[in-house]
Amino acid sequence: MPPAGRERGIGDVAEIADRAVVHRASLKDAVTARAQAMPALMPLTQVSASQWRALAERAVEPNGYYLPDWELAVSASARGRTGVFALGAWSDASLARLIGLVPVISMWRAYKIPLPALVSADPYGTLSTPPLDRDMTEDAVIRLMRQARKAGAHALILRDLSLDGAAMKTFTEVLRLSGMRPRLLQSHLRACLDATRDADELLRDALGAKKLKELRRQRNRLAEHGAVSFEVARTPDDIAAALEGFLALEASGWKAERGTALAQDDGDAGFIRRAAPALAENRQCEIVTLRTGDTPVAAAIVLRHRDRAFYFKLGVDERFAKLSPGVQLTLDLTRHLCADPAIAMVDSTASPDHPMINPIWRGRLAIGDILIPLRPKDPVVPLIHAALGVRKLIREPARRAVRFIRSRQEKWS
Repeated sequence: MPPAGRERGIGDVAEIADRAVVHRASLKDAVTARAQAMPALMPLTQVSASQWRALAERAVEPNGYYLPDWELAVSASARGRTGVFALGAWSDASLARLIGLVPVISMWRAYKIPLPALVSADPYGTLSTPPLDRDMTEDAVIRLMRQARKAGAHALILRDLSLDGAAMKTFTEVLRLSGMRPRLLQSHLRACLDATRDADELLRDALGAKKLKELRRQRNRLAEHGAVSFEVARTPDDIAAALEGFLALEASGWKAERGTALAQDDGDAGFIRRAAPALAENRQCEIVTLRTGDTPVAAAIVLRHRDRAFYFKLGVDERFAKLSPGVQLTLDLTRHLCADPAIAMVDSTASPDHPMINPIWRGRLAIGDILIPLRPKDPVVPLIHAALGVRKLIREPARRAVRFIRSRQEKWS
């Protein structure tokens, strides 16, 4: 028989091991309970900014408008876009790794339709492709849909989604495996730039020798007012200074008459003054300015996310409208981005058939609004789809008229 002391040692070890097993089980239960207790929807401000930034670096598809420094600034103060909620997906119950995120609002807020659906929030830019972890895309979509169901939604409507992108393909595959399919609500093509090409060759192919000759003549006319220069602001301090010039230009012309200039609303101005320098900290924002002498005649904000850039907004001095300052700036921007090996493609984020950008950037992106059903054979989904169809029929004539008027205003920007 072993000595008594030896028996007590074995007993002590066994007791310690048992306690460790119980502790681990209790810890797992506590973490699982924490995950289950997480609300289906949370205020966007409660999403960890560091986790969100890490997700953006792993995202299967770039989107500068859903970078945290941009979207949090939008949700904080931008006109009509505050108070956004989030659907979040995490890799496990520890909530340590965010793998998917969709900023959302109710269908009532988005469309004034009182039906149970969630709609991707407007990020003050015409692209709402959600960030999905490239290593766990299907898991991210499954968990996002689960959270939407938990919130009481019968459908998830993703607006301004890249129809040929990896995120859309993942949603389609997850739905297929569940016997469902996405519903296309509307679609259009918009201009994009293949920044891997030689800029001068690309511009010759797009515009032709005659148009380029005319643009050179206009540039020479601009030079009569002072040497023409193209400047790029990149650092937070430079961005903050260049932004004020952009805001002044944008508020000096027809955008001010239409009431869409950022400087016209304190919330909009506050959002862009917060977002642009914050993005510049991570080299995710540039402001480009075209000057004649010391006078800025055009300026634009460009977002960057990994190998993609996004042409956000353009402001011009309309005293020089006959010399096409917006086109001149866009030509210089084209050369600037094509010369940058880090950028492969530039999304114009412009309206369909935009009269200024479409003739210059001849690539096209398919963009659309998608209805994602959350349960197979859900009778509520056709009601949601039909309500959106009726709304479109009522609003489309007015939208066509507005687009026509805007196209006339934007032609010489």
